[in-house]
Amino acid sequence: MTDRQPLLELKAVRRSYAQGGGELEVLHGINLKIYPGEMTAIIGPSGSGKSTLMNIIGCLDKPTSGTFEVNGHDTSQLSPDELAALRRDFFGFIFQRYHLLGHLSARENVEVPAIYAGVKQGKRAVRSAELLTQLGLAERIDYKPAHLSGGQQQRVSIARALMNGGQIILADEPTGALDTKSGAEVMKILSELNAQGHTIILVTHDPKIAACARRIIAIEDGAIKSDQPNDPVGIGTADAPQELSSSLVKNIWAKSFGAFYDRFKEAFIMAWRAMLANRMRTLLTMLGIIIGIMAVVSVVALARGASEQIMANISSLGTNTITIYPGERMGDVRSGRVRTLTERDLNALSGQPFADSVSPSVQSSVLLRRGNLEYNGTAQGVSADMFRVYGYVPAQGRLFTAQEVERNAQICVIDHNTAVNFFGTQDPIGQTILVNAVPLAVVGVLEEKDSPFVRPDSLNVYMPYKAAMTRLVKQDYLSSIVVRVADGFATAVAERAIVRLLTARHGRQDFFIQSSDTIMKSISSATLTFTLLISAIAVISLVVGGIGVMNIMLVSVTERTREIGIRMAVGARQSDIMAQFLIEAVMVCLIGGFAGVALTFAVGSLVQYFAPTVVLSFSVLSVLAAVITSSAIGIVFGFMPARSASRLNPIEALARE
Repeated sequence: MTDRQPLLELKAVRRSYAQGGGELEVLHGINLKIYPGEMTAIIGPSGSGKSTLMNIIGCLDKPTSGTFEVNGHDTSQLSPDELAALRRDFFGFIFQRYHLLGHLSARENVEVPAIYAGVKQGKRAVRSAELLTQLGLAERIDYKPAHLSGGQQQRVSIARALMNGGQIILADEPTGALDTKSGAEVMKILSELNAQGHTIILVTHDPKIAACARRIIAIEDGAIKSDQPNDPVGIGTADAPQELSSSLVKNIWAKSFGAFYDRFKEAFIMAWRAMLANRMRTLLTMLGIIIGIMAVVSVVALARGASEQIMANISSLGTNTITIYPGERMGDVRSGRVRTLTERDLNALSGQPFADSVSPSVQSSVLLRRGNLEYNGTAQGVSADMFRVYGYVPAQGRLFTAQEVERNAQICVIDHNTAVNFFGTQDPIGQTILVNAVPLAVVGVLEEKDSPFVRPDSLNVYMPYKAAMTRLVKQDYLSSIVVRVADGFATAVAERAIVRLLTARHGRQDFFIQSSDTIMKSISSATLTFTLLISAIAVISLVVGGIGVMNIMLVSVTERTREIGIRMAVGARQSDIMAQFLIEAVMVCLIGGFAGVALTFAVGSLVQYFAPTVVLSFSVLSVLAAVITSSAIGIVFGFMPARSASRLNPIEALARE
């Protein structure tokens, strides 16, 4: 035996734990060599340190001092993931309390180490079925642990230990929770595995169990008292064990490109099952996210709806229009003395390629009379193109023509309010109305049109501008000129062209322009600022929901500590544990995000049904932003609990009930 290279070697291994103000040393300088193919029993009373020794051998724990080597490699130099690889591919654990995952079937429990090893699903299924069949559980493959006896659960644990090869099988009190018959069956299986070449290390306090081993190591008070060979009695075989090729561990399964997918899918399934197992808690956790998403999406929809409504009202005054006023700016007190906007400017602008239509405006407050009815109103001298510029259409009669403008025709088109006030239910077409002292024949009535920029009770009369200049206001200059920009021309380009043209004609810039595009941009900017401000306030509820997710995930980590320990013992990496809890947090937030969006649409439909004046405009971008935000919250607030889970000590986690 001494001529062979030891498989496991402990050199002066000590293990201490903090206790009170000092330290308690459990192992006192253990020196031990385990050779390939041995079946070794470590026996000792409770508290002797045998379980601590087993944990160090299985890379679940680390010595305080001394070295532990596996195949000549010092385990103290290995990273957590490299230690996980050893537990996954080199060791197989059999625990006294089985440590099976209750929500998985026997087959799924056996497959867990292979999932973390990157084994393809088809190969995993075949291998797990073969192992369970060999152990007499062919008809119990899809049973969950709760529906299996203690002996059957221990067989599932043995199959799990063999899933990735199990060159070294560590059995901690494997018969401690079993009856005599089941215990004998388990020991027989272990002896047969030893005969096949597996190195078996048993930890027990029962001399009868230890007698089944080929080597018995007695430990007492943290030190080895004896190390003797033994001839097994009662069960098993006395033949020398076969040599087990290490290729069983390293090469039997080739890692596939789908390994990452399988690990992710396993983490996803575990997260989903955990959520279903705690439905009410999951729902309450989602509630904060749902409320936050509803607040953000609703605020954006409300602001967007208000903005679109304002834009529509502006567009109703004139689609893509530019208005030219005398003076330097709006409110210029000298604008009344600027008389350089003339009919020649109107004609010059009409011939430009960017001008779809052009209309002058000569406006005056007037007294409107018909019979014994008198009202104050507004008379506007315009061209025939004005109705195209602003998109006005007649509800009755017709609009006046360019020829009638040139003839100074004393005709007019009135708005809906004027028609109602002066004519009631009578037909106003062909009737006469006095504007100050000028009689005008009504040829048309405009269609009623709501606008936030025009008083709903105002009375407006539109007449040919030449007639207004000569008969009404008696002036030879224009109050303003409005240009509708032709399709295909940018408003900014048209504005620059107008400025260059009129500046060249006037010799200086004694006018200013105002476009619907400029107004829309100003309103859009103000609306965006308002939306961002309100959204920032609404996001606070999302942050509160995220904190709730973090708290619940921390509780979940505490409740599932034992599950985490089991997964670490069978080879889960820190990244695997972190992924599982991070996916769960993201799923909670993501489902909450979708639910929040759906509820927002539902509530929005009800609001618009009962309050039609409230306009909500939902955008795909805001919905996507809400979903992405909810996912980000899951990642941010789920990271700390997931990281906490991944850094748990496997021994402490396994000991948690």
